[in-house]
Amino acid sequence: MEKKQEKGLNSLEKNELENLDIGGRKDESQESKVDDVEIKEKDEGVGIEELKGELQAKEQKIKELESLIEEQKERHLRLQADFDNYRKRVARERENVFNTALEDIMTQLLPIIDNFDRALDSFKSGNLEPEYYEGLEMIYKEFITTLNKNGLSEIEALNCTFDPNIHHAVMKVDSEGDDENTIKEVFQKGYMLNNKVIRPSMVKVAVKN
Repeated sequence: MEKKQEKGLNSLEKNELENLDIGGRKDESQESKVDDVEIKEKDEGVGIEELKGELQAKEQKIKELESLIEEQKERHLRLQADFDNYRKRVARERENVFNTALEDIMTQLLPIIDNFDRALDSFKSGNLEPEYYEGLEMIYKEFITTLNKNGLSEIEALNCTFDPNIHHAVMKVDSEGDDENTIKEVFQKGYMLNNKVIRPSMVKVAVKN
């Protein structure tokens, strides 16, 4: 009987020890789980901070890129404006060179026009037959037409009101009636190239004494 009681006690003690050991292991596993949660929370906290840092860095980079884009836009606009000004300046200079060259040529041709006029007036006043000067007159008209297409035009003067901007008075005559300041005779024709006077008309003007 004593042996059976000892065996029973031993089995009880063994069970109690096992229960104590299991309880201790349970506590250790629970503590391990708690530690894992804390570590996980710490890791998650560190990850959020890193994400915030990366986000701020990217936002800063975006701002820098936007600023660079604005600078490039302004630079492009300035370059475009400079190019437009340059193009307009070159166009004006080219036009000025062309007009200057054209004016120089036209000025050199004016004496030839004067000689044509004198020759035709001489032929007509000499009572020559038209067939003697019709060919010359036709050439003269074609010549003047070509010059007119290039901007040359004769200044109207005879019986017109004297204008010092386009007429040059070289002689005066007493006016009769209401013809004061009227051009009575043209000694030399005047010409304009486009809207510029390249030679004023030399005229006789009626004035009142």
